[in-house]
Order: sequence, then structure tokens, then C-alpha cells
Amino acid sequence: MTGMSTNTTAPLIQLLDAADAQPGAADLRTHTYDLLQPAAGQTVADVGCGAGRAVAELARRGTRPVGVDPDPQMITIARRRWPECDFRLGAAEELPLGDGSVAGYRADKVFHEVAEPEHALAEARRVLAPGGRITLLGQDWDGFLIDSADPRLTRIIVHARADTVPNPRVTRRYRALLLDAGFTDVTIEARAAVLTDPVMLPMLTGLAHAARATGAITGEQADAWIADQTRRAQDDRLFLALPLFIAAGTRD
Repeated sequence: MTGMSTNTTAPLIQLLDAADAQPGAADLRTHTYDLLQPAAGQTVADVGCGAGRAVAELARRGTRPVGVDPDPQMITIARRRWPECDFRLGAAEELPLGDGSVAGYRADKVFHEVAEPEHALAEARRVLAPGGRITLLGQDWDGFLIDSADPRLTRIIVHARADTVPNPRVTRRYRALLLDAGFTDVTIEARAAVLTDPVMLPMLTGLAHAARATGAITGEQADAWIADQTRRAQDDRLFLALPLFIAAGTRD
């Protein structure tokens, strides 16, 4: 999660909170914790921790989690929400952790913001102890499925928004990246997050605004598309499906 101003942090927190509350979200987080296989008392790093929900949940499982995020505002919010937990300012490419100091490494919706994921994985290997586990979770930004009155325009919007992300398709590389970084027992699986709650409307309107800002669509097209999605939200007909990929491996 990249650094951002206070003006953009608050809406992002609201969107992340809404996504965390969607059906299946808690079970998916739990699955990533299970893949780490941490023993009680072991230290686990949650990289790109945001407001810290996963850190608090890992703590309740008996581990010693450390939340790391590059955004000072996120760290401030996380510390306010979960004062008993350990949160530190830092980036995936330069973690504030010692060599071999953690038994688990988790990054959820982070690597699409990392320009050079190979460097981040080298850093993950550095901080993981031998036998430590890594879990990566993220969405494919170029594969959003959205019901709309204009499928062609929707494809343009999705692709244009994806092109504004540093690494929009990195989840497709998870397995290869982990293998190339020397991790073993690498697994990859796919899930889908199906979102129909009107609370997700700001995420959809944000796609259109981003596509308009790139020049991929006109203001008139953006307004028409947003109006269609707004009507769907009002009529309980919103549909957004996000392809999610979960990769895991072991540090040799």
C-alpha cells in the first residue's frame, strides 16, 4: 500500500473496511493465516497492513504479529484501533525487521503496488527464518468482472484503470516469482470475491474516474457509466466479481 495524503487515506480506509465486512472476506483472511502455519508465540510479519485488522486477528491466534505499512497515516490509524499490537513504518522493499526474525510473511493486496516484486521477495527471504512460510494474496486488476449496460465501455474502463497500477497483473506471476526467489513447496489457488452490496459503488465510480483521467474515455461516457452503476446499486442489482489469487511457499 503506497504512501498517500490524509485526504485520500480516509476514503481508502472506508473502502477497505467495507471490503473486509463482505461475505467470505473473514474466511479468506483466515485461510491465509492457516497457510502460514505459525506456532504460538512465533513472529509473523503482515506487510502492507493498512489499518491493522489482520494483525489484530493474528494476535488473537497466539502469534506475535508485526504490522508494516509505508503510509504514516495508516500506521497512526492502526495504532489507534489496536493499541496492543506492534505496528512499524516501512516498505515491502525495505522492512524494519532483522535477518531471519520472522516465521511468517503475509502480504494482502500489496504486490500490485510494488514496481519490482523481485526485490520485495528478496527482502521477504531476508527476514524469514529457514522453514518460514510466505503467503501472498491479491486481485488481478485487469480481470474485474462488472455487469453493465455497455460491456465494451466497461472493458475499456477496467483496462484503463489497470494500466494506472504499477503491477496490475502481478498475481498471475505469483507462482513463478516465488519459485524464482528460491521458495519451495509453492502452491497457487484462485478464489472470487463477488460483491453486490451498494457500499461498493465508490469503488466502481473510482474506476470510471480513473479511466477518464487517462483519456481512455470521455467525461460523457464516464457520467453515463456511473449513472448506470448508481441505478444498479439503488435497485440492488450491482455485480462486481474480483479474481483473487493466493500463493504460498516455504523458505529453504
